[in-house]
Amino acid sequence: MDISAIEKRAEEMRILNLRVLKDGQLILKRDWDDEIRRNQYSVSKSFTSIAVGIAQKEGLLSLDEKLCDVFCEEIPENPSAFLQKATVRDLLTMGLGQERSELMGEQRTFLEERNWVKYALCLPIVNEPGTKFLYSNVGPYLAGVLVQRRAGCDLIHYLMPRLFDPLGIKRTVWETDVDGFTFGAGGLFLCVTELLKFGQLLLQEGNWNGRQIVPAEYIKEASSVQIDNQSYGYGYLFWRGAYDSYRADGKYGQLAIVLPNHNAVIAVQAESRDASSMMDCCMDTIVPQL
Repeated sequence: MDISAIEKRAEEMRILNLRVLKDGQLILKRDWDDEIRRNQYSVSKSFTSIAVGIAQKEGLLSLDEKLCDVFCEEIPENPSAFLQKATVRDLLTMGLGQERSELMGEQRTFLEERNWVKYALCLPIVNEPGTKFLYSNVGPYLAGVLVQRRAGCDLIHYLMPRLFDPLGIKRTVWETDVDGFTFGAGGLFLCVTELLKFGQLLLQEGNWNGRQIVPAEYIKEASSVQIDNQSYGYGYLFWRGAYDSYRADGKYGQLAIVLPNHNAVIAVQAESRDASSMMDCCMDTIVPQL
C-alpha cells in the first residue's frame, strides 16, 4: 500500500501509529513512535456505549428509561418538562438538550461540586431531548455511571470479563470522578493494537472468535445515524463519516475507523492539533486502495 502522502505529512500531522486491517488481515503497520498505551480521550465514549449495549443485553437497563427514574436521588426538585422527557437514549446521542458543553477537560479540574451526577442533571435543558445535537461529556458520563450503579462495579471491572479479556486486552486504567466512578466520557488508556481489535469487533458486529460479545443489533443501532449533527450523523457515542464509515474518535487523533463496505478497519494514534485534517489525509490515502 502506497502511503507516501501520509509519510510526507506525518511529522507535521503528528501521527504516531497507524494500522489497517482488511478481511481480518493486517495489511499496514507503520510506527513513527513507540507503541504504548496512551490516553484515548473521547474514544472512551464508544467503549461506554458498548458497556451500555452489554448491560442492556443483561437486563440491567433500558435505553427507554427516564432519567428522572434512573437518577431519582440527584434530580432537582420540580424538574423541567424537558428533563422529565429525557431518556437513557438521549445520553448516547448527545441529544440531551442542554445549552452548553459540560464536564469537559478544562472544566473538570476546577469543578467545585463533588457530586457530578447532581451537577450534570441540574444544568438547564433548553431543547426538547432527542431533537438537537450538542457535543458534551454529560451524556456519556451519566450513561457510564448508570452501568456502574446497576452492575455494582466500575467500568474496568465490568468490561474485563465481557470485553477486554475476550479481546486479549490486559487490565488498563481509566479516569475517574472524585467519588471513584469511571469517567465514561474520557480517560481510557489503550495502545493502537488494542484500538484496532476494538474496531475489528465492531466490524464483526460484536462477534469475536465465534462468541457474541455484544449484541449485533445494538452495534447496528449504535453505528447508525440516530441524530443530525450537521455532518454525516451521530449514533450512540459513535461518529458517522466519509466512505460510509463510522468511528470511535478521540481528541488529537485517536481513531478506530470501521469501513463495512471494505471489510476493513483503520486505527490511528496521534498527537495532532488538526485531527480532522489528519484523519481526512489518512482515509483519502488508504480507503481508495482497499
